[in-house]
Amino acid sequence: MGVTDMRINPIIPIWLMAILCVAMLFLKRNSWKAYVRQIIAVVLIFCVNLRIMVPSDNVTATTQELDTYVLFVVDDTLSMLARDYDGGTERLTAVKKDCENIIDKMDGAKFAVISFNNNANLVAPYTDNSEYAKSVINSLYPLESLYAKGSSLNICKDVMTDTLKRAHEKGDGNVIVFFISDGEITSTDSRLESFSDAAKYTDGGAVLGYGTKNGGKMYVKSYYSDEEEILQDTSSYPYKDAVSRIDEDNLKQIASDVGIKYINMNDGQSKLDDVVNDAVKNSGGDSDSRQVRGYADIYYIFVAAFAGLMVYEFWSIRKRNVKISEQ
Repeated sequence: MGVTDMRINPIIPIWLMAILCVAMLFLKRNSWKAYVRQIIAVVLIFCVNLRIMVPSDNVTATTQELDTYVLFVVDDTLSMLARDYDGGTERLTAVKKDCENIIDKMDGAKFAVISFNNNANLVAPYTDNSEYAKSVINSLYPLESLYAKGSSLNICKDVMTDTLKRAHEKGDGNVIVFFISDGEITSTDSRLESFSDAAKYTDGGAVLGYGTKNGGKMYVKSYYSDEEEILQDTSSYPYKDAVSRIDEDNLKQIASDVGIKYINMNDGQSKLDDVVNDAVKNSGGDSDSRQVRGYADIYYIFVAAFAGLMVYEFWSIRKRNVKISEQ
């Protein structure tokens, strides 16, 4: 095993701990032996903070298997690039982070991903490979504005219903759906159709709404350089900056049709956690603990050495005090 095989997972940032350790070294002791022990103590504290981990064949890993199908239906139209989430974050960036959290909490379920813009596509059929599901979601990005035809929520309805139906017909687990969008409809297909056909195949989930009523501007890569520029509204001249706003009426209607909750994600993280926790609690399946190859902490070695040093320091001080009292 070489140094390159090791890993670290600092508790406190290394730069901050380095400053604290240097400060502790300036507190000089009276004797050089005591100061050497002080240096050793500071080094041990620094090593404990590093949380050094080494390869091991005896790492206990607990895996769970959930009898649940989870479908993500993700709007990746240009409006999802609007930067009005949590004070300036891009909507789609927030979506990816939230989906990762859902996958982590429901690890052991089977995940599928549908994305929709000009068309709706099943980009990942149901899989129990959570890392693959994450990578698919993280790869989502809108079409270039030159090819985008506007937003339509109806375009994903049939693919979504069919994908839910196929999971439901397997009969071996609950079917959960997370419909993710800002609710905007900007295409010529302006009337929202009913999503109620999906209700009979769905056991839970939520419609997650991103965006604000004030809206946000969308930043896209320039055709002429790698720099970002604000997307323009070309419906009238002179052009002006395009602004996308959440349409909660559409999102609430979809939630009502499917029979699931609507959550505005600007302040709905705790509500989403409740939905996910309920889904996990209502899932079947079991947990399995097994020995796997991984990385084991060895910080306890440095803790033990530090504790031994502190015992010696206590004994040394006590011994010195006894001598002083006898004089």
